[in-house]
Amino acid sequence: MPFRKIAALGAAADAARRFARKNPEKTRSYLDKAAGFADRQTKGKYSSQIRSASDKARKAALGDDEQRA
Repeated sequence: MPFRKIAALGAAADAARRFARKNPEKTRSYLDKAAGFADRQTKGKYSSQIRSASDKARKAALGDDEQRA
């Protein structure tokens, strides 16, 4: 992967982190919506994997340790 693409991905990740820290409620909502969409598209076949990935993304973006209900 060329250096420019790697740099662009790093910049996008930094922007996403800044947004998440400034807007934690919106970030939680977007993560929940994305997980719900993925779960519907797979008809629940991968629910536990999707939930795990969503929890890891939440922790990475927000530093949350809270458990989902």
